Amino acid sequence: MSRPTVAITMGDASGIGPEIIMKALARPDIAALCRPVVIGDAERLREAGRIVENNLTVQAVASPREATDAPGTVACVDLGLIPKDHPFGRVSPVSGEAAFRYIERAVQVVQAGEAAAICTAPLSKEALHAAGHKYPGHTELLAALTGTPEVSMMLVSPKLRVIHVTTHVGLIDAIARIEPGLVERVIARGHDTLVKAGLANPRIGVCAINPHAGENGLFGRGEEAEKITPAVQACRARGWRVEGPLPADTLFFLAGRGDYDLVVAMYHDQGHGPIKVLGLEAGVNITVGLPVIRTSVDHGTAFDIAGKGIADEGSLVEALRQAVDLAPRRAV
Repeated sequence: MSRPTVAITMGDASGIGPEIIMKALARPDIAALCRPVVIGDAERLREAGRIVENNLTVQAVASPREATDAPGTVACVDLGLIPKDHPFGRVSPVSGEAAFRYIERAVQVVQAGEAAAICTAPLSKEALHAAGHKYPGHTELLAALTGTPEVSMMLVSPKLRVIHVTTHVGLIDAIARIEPGLVERVIARGHDTLVKAGLANPRIGVCAINPHAGENGLFGRGEEAEKITPAVQACRARGWRVEGPLPADTLFFLAGRGDYDLVVAMYHDQGHGPIKVLGLEAGVNITVGLPVIRTSVDHGTAFDIAGKGIADEGSLVEALRQAVDLAPRRAV
């Protein structure tokens, strides 16, 4: 079986992205798993290599097809957007613009068949906005670049998988947006993703919105019956193993011990909190519903430690593993 080519975007050049990339690509297990090609700035990667004290050689290329795949070499589609001596640890519109361009090129690379998947290092939303790109994050940016009307965020850790009905909106707005059609589509995207990953009939638990799932009308205003139950019934009618709406505190406990393969969270913190408690360093973000495979680290730019060589590459390593697991098995 051929190793798929994975396009790794460098993320915000002022953050820890360049460092964790150089650390991850120094690992023999990653070299055996895939053919990584960084979409970013070659000189910034060289600087990061000096910071983390590894001996990798950075090869600047115009496209992934030029990459030599030689041992000890990191291929970089070099966009040359980061000035020399650009500071680490600061919000910068220069870094925000570059992060946007890396994603844009990565989408073009995958659509051209030069890579099988995208794996993203973290970007700064503040820097992205300062550069004039008003997206809430990677997920919405990738949806816009690929012309995808609706996608979902799935977070994966060694003990838990969570897909979100809503993400980067306030809680009041999230509750207003939740409706049966949206819940059903999110469940379907999660179900289809797990089936493609080898789980023939995944067990899916769907969170309630209110404490104790509303407890027969004692809490909330009937949101569970109105917004969630019809979607669960529709999915069960397809023959899927879907249960809910269930109290979130109990559901996450059950899923953590293995009773469910996927939890459907209704809003951002309902899903993110349990994943991060279980292990931020091993969490992976997967954008579900795109025409391209995209995985990401489940942490931010960590400006407070950027440029110090101490950032942990574990989440990026797991994101690369997930990208390989989901990527089409063909030579690129």
